[in-house]
This record gives sequence, structure tokens and C-alpha cells, in this order.
Amino acid sequence: MILGLVGYSVAPNEPSALALGLACVAMACLLILLRHATHRFWAGLVAAGLVGACLLPVHGWLFGTPMLARPAYGLFAARVDEIVLATDEVRRVIISGLVPLEDTRAVPIRKARLTVPPQPPLAPGDIIQAQMRLAPVPGPILPGSYDGQFHAFFAGVGAYGMATGDFALVETGSSLDLLRGVEVLRMGIGQRIDARLDGVSAAIGRAMVVGDQSAISDETRDVMARSGLAHIYSISGLHLSIVAGGIFWLLRWLLAAVPAATGRLPVKRIAAVAGLLAAAGYMLLAGGLANVPALRSAMMLGLIFGAVLAGRRALTMRNVALVAIAIIIIDPASVFRASFQLSFAAVVALIGVYEMPRQQLPVLRSWADRLWETIWATALTSLIAGAATLLFSAYHFQQTAPLGVVSNVLVLPVVGLIIMPFAVLSVLAMPLGIEAPFLVVMGWGIDRMVDVATLIAGWSENWTGNPLLTGWALVIGLLGLAWFAFFPGRLRFLGPAAALPLVLIVGLDIRPDVLVADSTQAVAIRTGEGMGLISGKSDSFVVQAWSDHYQWPITEGFADLACDSLGCIAHTPDFSIALVKSAAAFADDCGVVDLVIARMDVPQFCAGSQIIDADILATGGVQWLAWNRTAARFDIRAAIPSITRPWRVVPR
Repeated sequence: MILGLVGYSVAPNEPSALALGLACVAMACLLILLRHATHRFWAGLVAAGLVGACLLPVHGWLFGTPMLARPAYGLFAARVDEIVLATDEVRRVIISGLVPLEDTRAVPIRKARLTVPPQPPLAPGDIIQAQMRLAPVPGPILPGSYDGQFHAFFAGVGAYGMATGDFALVETGSSLDLLRGVEVLRMGIGQRIDARLDGVSAAIGRAMVVGDQSAISDETRDVMARSGLAHIYSISGLHLSIVAGGIFWLLRWLLAAVPAATGRLPVKRIAAVAGLLAAAGYMLLAGGLANVPALRSAMMLGLIFGAVLAGRRALTMRNVALVAIAIIIIDPASVFRASFQLSFAAVVALIGVYEMPRQQLPVLRSWADRLWETIWATALTSLIAGAATLLFSAYHFQQTAPLGVVSNVLVLPVVGLIIMPFAVLSVLAMPLGIEAPFLVVMGWGIDRMVDVATLIAGWSENWTGNPLLTGWALVIGLLGLAWFAFFPGRLRFLGPAAALPLVLIVGLDIRPDVLVADSTQAVAIRTGEGMGLISGKSDSFVVQAWSDHYQWPITEGFADLACDSLGCIAHTPDFSIALVKSAAAFADDCGVVDLVIARMDVPQFCAGSQIIDADILATGGVQWLAWNRTAARFDIRAAIPSITRPWRVVPR
């Protein structure tokens, strides 16, 4: 199914309705063939691939939106659907049902992501009114990077914008709205945490309890990532397992302590039901369906506790597959997000290793043996999960944590024994107003966790870089993981073992010689161990993103650059570039330099040079160029390979 999704997403053009219909017919024929044992395996695989290829078009038809092509201004009323981010300075919300007021023109979009003032308080279901500036959703900042247009389309978000004035809460939503009730509860818990904690401990506490990461600073995120502890503040399997498993263990222990209960009640099944309810409640606090790691973990826990209720084995690769299929059907676009890939890679690896036959340990062991076993299990678990997610982390974040095993061994006991238990106790105590002592202990644990993260990040200072990877590396990693999941026994390790040399052969990328931004004036040229700007600002978002991605400094200015009122010409030992500001420069530059960059239409007589003009930037987005010495010309990649797909913003 995932391969079918990938095949559809990378197609150069949108398949026609006829082609999709034929795919459905072929799928039906294959399903008929499934009745014959000799064809069942291959027919099932092909049918699953066709299902995957059809999922995104179906979701686009059900939940997609027309994409705003040009900015829109005016007075609008709209309904608040979701609070994406909330700080003391600003909030980002998802709005729907935009109604133009006065003389404002209508916009044909389902939803928009809007930046609004921090006051008055908002919750899902509220009706707001404001002067708004709506803009097209930006495309990817580099070829192969996160595609905001793709994900926004399948979420129904057709524009980004901000409230520019006259912001007001017109109508409060219904108190019977479940989403509103959950959001109000999350905000209330977050306010209680902020009232007792401050700084980093409050920000991470909110993230771990209610899934709100908006207050975590960039410095803290960087430290946690370099130490291999960024997964701690993102609610996922670790947190839900501690909460739901803790409730299961505690209730089972309490009931088992009552002799009358053990003889009359199914103690283990009652505890499993309590664990299910705890997992469901925590998932809602974590953001519900929008939080893929939390959703995946809650579904896995549902299968585990369901297996307990049915008397079946819980942790199996089949259960992982069932959860993955369910999430793919619910939100197929999530397959292309880092959270889906990281969470499933870790779970597949852990279950695959731990279901291998191993020697049974003696039942009676000393406390020292149990302590060593716990430390060893924590280290091994961290090593397995880290190795499984290494490729995906390197591709998406260009950062690895070489000492992540050490930091996890030191921190996970604090998380499991102090932070999460006291977080649960504080939430349970909030209705009584006695949560303060529990929050203080939780905050102390968070502070110690950050201390360890800072220490390990310092030790890893010069070890966190990694080679640049292409999309082929991601495909190879996916196939290696699929092999590992499918084959039993020691044979499953052949897939990851073969993936490593293949990534080194075909999965490594090179840094560009020139980068040209589409929506800003930024143009950067390679200068040894960095890049220099011949146009644009070094502190702009796109330039900062380029610098982070390629792990290179990008500074303003270029050594061999000559500028006048008509444009600029930059020379390097290999090539020359003309940046045209006025049409009068074409007569002098065309055919003289290797590359002409113009944010206007280039006349037909301009020949002899490669050209990047306004039309190329509008349709292809950011341009990546590498000088090919053999051909004496640039190899060019566009961030947007085709504008025929429904999620693309078509220039007008």
C-alpha cells in the first residue's frame, strides 16, 4: 500500500479518472484471483498496491480543497476548527467556512491556517471575524524537502494568512462540541502547569501532558535533538505505554490485593479495560487523530489490551501491520511525514528483535541482577530504535545523535519513575486543586532530564553532522524495513544489511553550486565551504532553511561580484552568472555568461546561456543547480517537478 502511495505521489502528471477507474477494475479482478491459492500471494500484493495508489485521489476528492492562487484581502467571518499553536505573543488556528463580508471577494477554499492575536481566548467551534490577508501556501524550499502544499491540500487547507485588524470573537461555540470540550480541557491543564512551573520545565511539561510544543524554544529543541532525547517531549508510544501500562499494573495490583476480588472478578481483564480507557483519554489530550505517533501508539495499545481480553499474544508484527493499514486508510498523506516513518520504523525494529527466540532468564534473581537487566534492556531498546530511525532522521532533519543510547539510559528511568507518574497524578489531582506538589516533582524531573541533554549534547558537539541523502535513500530504507518486517528469524537482518551499501552507492546527495529562491530575491553561490548571497538577506527564512539543510554557512556578499543599475554579474573559476534587474541588460549578458537569472520574462533573442526566468520560478519553485564540468553547463533540479497535480498552486 505504501509503495502504491509513493507511485501515485511521484507520477509526473495527475492520473485521469479513466485510469483510476481501470485500476479499480484491475483491483477487483485481482481480488477474485485471491480465491486461487497459487496466485494469492502476488495478486494480494498487486491489489494492495492499487489500493494505495487510489487512496490519495479518493482522500483528495473527499477532503481536499482548491488551492488559493493569488493573495486575497478583506473582511471575513470564519469558524475555528483547531488551535495549532498558542503562545503569549501569537496563535495559529485552522479556520473553515470563510464568509466574505462587505465588498470582500469570496475565496474558493475549504480551510485556511491563520495567525491571530493571543486575545481573546479561542476554542474549536468559535466564530471569529477579522480583516485578513490570505496568501498561497508556499511550496518546498528545496527539491525533495517537506512539501507544505501537498500536506495542506489533503488537510483541506488552501491558504495561509494572518489577521491584520478588527479581530473579534463573534460567537462562542457549543458546549456540547466534543472537540471544543477536549481543547478547553487541554488549555485548562496547560494553564495549571504554567501556574506552577516556568521556563523549560513548563514548556516541556505542557508538551508531555497535553501535546502542546509551542512554548519549547529553538535552543531547547536543538539540545534535545543533539542528545537523542527529542522523542521525550513528543507524545508517542513511550508516554502512552507508561500511562496505560501503569494504570493496568496499578489497578491489577490493587484488585489482586483484595482476596474477595481475585476469586470473583476477572482482575486482569478489568485492568486491561482501564488501560484501554487511559490510552484513549491520553490520545485525546495529545491531539487525537492529528498526532500520528499518539494515534499509532493508542491503536497498538488497543490491540495489546484486546489480546489480553481475548487471551491472545499481544506484541506481533501482524498487529503492527493492522495498525499501519488503519492509519494509512485514515490519513494516507501521513506516510510522507517524518512522524509516521520514525514511529513505525522504531516499532517494527523493536518487535522484530524482541520476538526472536532467546534464552529464558531464571525466575529468581537478585536486585543487582534485576537492575543490570533493566539498564541493559533500556540500552538495547534505545540502540535498536535509534538504528532503525537513523536513516529517516538523517534524511528529514540532517542530524543524528551518536550518544543517544547513553542519554536514554540515563533519562528513561527518570521519565518512567518520576516525570510521567507524577504527570498522571497531577492531572488526576487537578479537579481537587491539589496538583501543586505533583507538578513540582514532575518539573524537577524535567530539569534533570534537560541537564542530562545539555551534558550529552556538549559531548556530541562535533559528531552530529551526517551526509546528505536523496529520496532513493528513503526508498531503500523503506524496502529494507519491509524485508525486516516480512521475513522471520535471522533472515530478516539481510534487508537492513543490504540497505546500507545501497544507500552509500546511490543514496548520497551532493551540495549545490547555486540556489535560486522562488518567492524571495535570494540567490546563493557556492564559495568553498559555504555559500555567498549575490541577492537576498542571510536572515530570511528560506536562506536559514538552506543553511540548516546543507549544514553550511550562507553569508551576504560574494567575492567576485560586479553590480550596476541593470543587474549583477558573478564569476567563479568554473562558471559565470548574470542576475538581471532590468530588461536593458539582456543585450549585454545573453550568450556571454553561463546562466541568466531574471525575475521577468526573457526575450526570445536571449540564447547561448541557460535561463531561469519568472515563468520557471513560478512553475518550478526553488531551483537547485550543480555545475557539470564535463558538459560545461548546469544540472538543474526544480523543487516542484510538475504543477499538474491537484495540490499545486497554479500561477495566474
